[in-house]
Amino acid sequence: MVIKKSYTTSFVTSKDGTKVGYRQMGRGTGIILLHGGANASQHFMKLGEFLSDFFTVYIPDRRGRGLSGPFGENYSMEREIEDLKAIIEKTGTHYIFGLSSGALITLEAALKLLAIKKVALYEPPLDIDGSIMKILSFVPKFDKEIEEGKLSDATVTMLKDFGIYFGLPKWITSLPRSVLVGLFQMYYAIDSRITKGDDVPFTVLVPDFHYDYELVSEMQGKLETFEEVKAEVLLIGGSESPQFLKNTFDALEKTLPNVKRIELQGLSHTGPLVTGDPEKVARKLKLFFID
Repeated sequence: MVIKKSYTTSFVTSKDGTKVGYRQMGRGTGIILLHGGANASQHFMKLGEFLSDFFTVYIPDRRGRGLSGPFGENYSMEREIEDLKAIIEKTGTHYIFGLSSGALITLEAALKLLAIKKVALYEPPLDIDGSIMKILSFVPKFDKEIEEGKLSDATVTMLKDFGIYFGLPKWITSLPRSVLVGLFQMYYAIDSRITKGDDVPFTVLVPDFHYDYELVSEMQGKLETFEEVKAEVLLIGGSESPQFLKNTFDALEKTLPNVKRIELQGLSHTGPLVTGDPEKVARKLKLFFID
């Protein structure tokens, strides 16, 4: 175990041999925080700090990022569940919080891993009617630009078709493509230089979005399976989040057998992150997870 300034790091080995690393802070009952797409453990540090006075907080870098090993040739939801299972078995943790694709993993894990007793889901992109995959139709173009080494172009492709749904102001998304590409080229040059320690630069995180897309695609049509979830579930959403995520919440609220739902005013899909209001989210998580 390596000692850091405000956290320690540790590792487990997943079923396929992949190393999965996580940050740990606080003391008390264990809780695992699973990040979403284009994020890593660093983006949950503020949320972790707000929870650490009541919980031992474990924040994994999901595979392909930071402290963890590569995605591997057979990446799927099953690999993500195996990674989470390895952490649960090492830490004895029964409580999980997930954001976005991390919430999608948490939801599926609650179905398959009986050790999980409570889960809080912040806006999982479970596609119930084809609307989410339609919004993600930019991904093949995004993937091609990544393959060609055009990271800034790929970022703008994502931003133009996707960013408007997740809190980016319209004046940014409406800028000419050439202007945005130039801005991201400058940003990435700086970000790669200033990212230190265990943190992961966006030059790594943005291409990884492809794998979160794969999870969303794989999970289509699975709504009814969640009728069998035994864990207590808290659905958390932001009042400013897109309607298609609220529609998913409506469907999950009707499907899950032991569920509560809350909406946080003024928050969007990024609510738990440092760019949102992690303290407000932490207050709700404490109320739900404290025995």
